[in-house]
Amino acid sequence: MASLFGFEIKRKQDTENLPSFTPEYKDDGAVVVAAGGQYGTYIDLDGTIKTEAELVSKYREMALQPEVDQAIDDIVNDAIVTEDKVKTVEIILDDVKIANNVKKAISNEFDNILHLLDFKKHSYDIFRKWYVDGRLYYHVIIDDQKIQDGIKEIRYIDPRKIRKIREVAKSRNKIDPNATTIQKTTAEYYVYNDKGFQARAGAQAAMGSSSGLRIAKDSIVYVTSGLTDRDGTMVLSYMHKAIKPMNQLRALEDATLIYRLTRAPERLIFYVDVGNLPKMKAEQYLRDMMTKYKTKLVYDQATGEVRDDRKFMTMTENYWLPRREGARGTEITTLPAGQNLGEMEDVKYFQRRLFRSLNVPFNRIEPDAMNSLGRSSEITREEVKFARFVDRLRLRFSELFMGCLEKQLILKKIMTPEDWDEFSKDFTFKYARDSFFAESKELEILGDRLSALNNIVPYAGKYYSNEWIRKNVLRQSEDEMELIDGEIAAEAINPQYADPNAEQNQGGAPQDQTQAGPPVPQPAEAQQ
Repeated sequence: MASLFGFEIKRKQDTENLPSFTPEYKDDGAVVVAAGGQYGTYIDLDGTIKTEAELVSKYREMALQPEVDQAIDDIVNDAIVTEDKVKTVEIILDDVKIANNVKKAISNEFDNILHLLDFKKHSYDIFRKWYVDGRLYYHVIIDDQKIQDGIKEIRYIDPRKIRKIREVAKSRNKIDPNATTIQKTTAEYYVYNDKGFQARAGAQAAMGSSSGLRIAKDSIVYVTSGLTDRDGTMVLSYMHKAIKPMNQLRALEDATLIYRLTRAPERLIFYVDVGNLPKMKAEQYLRDMMTKYKTKLVYDQATGEVRDDRKFMTMTENYWLPRREGARGTEITTLPAGQNLGEMEDVKYFQRRLFRSLNVPFNRIEPDAMNSLGRSSEITREEVKFARFVDRLRLRFSELFMGCLEKQLILKKIMTPEDWDEFSKDFTFKYARDSFFAESKELEILGDRLSALNNIVPYAGKYYSNEWIRKNVLRQSEDEMELIDGEIAAEAINPQYADPNAEQNQGGAPQDQTQAGPPVPQPAEAQQ
């Protein structure tokens, strides 16, 4: 294989790729090709790439629709919270069993990754791109002369211009030649085409789809939604299941609009008696009558003139129908307008279906809906499902940080590839939550626990031990109980720890009694 652009990290498991009758399942939507051949000679490759590029464009067109845009905005706002003096996301290394200095180095490099992504300023846009497109590509740029300096820049790549390729080698089972063929992944890389992977006409169709720059796997950070089609060959967005409801809603809205325009006005029907006139003369007589009574005088405010506007008859104007001699004479009747023009239940049904397909509660689209403050009595089942859906999105989106952090730590020799595979499984990320709703929820939980504590205190020491109450009612962990016991003991020895104002009242200037407020009642024993 020809040399690849970019850098590649050598890993031990690359040489220990165990054979199997089926390739390793990955939800990255990579194009699987046979190893050893010339890239671009596979007919299915161009069709897959073309379809995926068109799919990304379709998702972006959907995001421009008002209802879909509002749903996406609700999802991104819940997933990414930006507040002053609060980190949008931070790495948690409490469960990682490594030295503290290594943990500190990892935290510092994670902050550096966020700085390279400019995540504090562009976190909303980055998450929205990932959610809408269903994938993110970033080019990791380093200095070849100073590899140990780590990543210099992380640059976004349009997903319609790049594709992941996986080469798979096949061989016969040596133990049983009649058994299923063994498949083994031999190489993975990316192909970038600045013009995009679109269909071309003419002689360039064969070569245009396969031409592009091959890029090493480690030079690209690739994050997907984790959703694939039924064949597992194409990555889908979370918006994919909303394509049909959105098209149905648009079609119904257009049909409703056309119906209202055509049926809203009341129109007149002129039955004109043409007697025994021949057909040609009857039609001419009818046109003359239409012209005679169709004259429309209009006052032009710009010029101050009165002009005659003559228009052709349209679907929203009157009807002129000839009537032969022997029937009734000339007659004018009224065609009534539509009777159910105010009905919008069909449109609302498809709106609810669209929001349900996007996992957004429908009450968020209603302008008269009450704003829940996070209390358990106000939280609906749909809101709970939506919160869990957002948590799953955050978990999947964190692969962006894992991909960048892996390359940064290995390049700076803070970790080896083997260490990363061992310890990275315990890395977790904590996203900021809306402070108002988070505090309201914490206070409500604390109030419920204290209420339960008041009910169970009479039975403490008889049916329940104090330790059991602290673990199961107050939900205190071993570390929390040890910390609280130490603080209680310290407050018993040094009262100033219990009363924040005690230190000011001791050894300082006497308090001004005129500003101290009303005297505090003392117990009877103290007064004696």
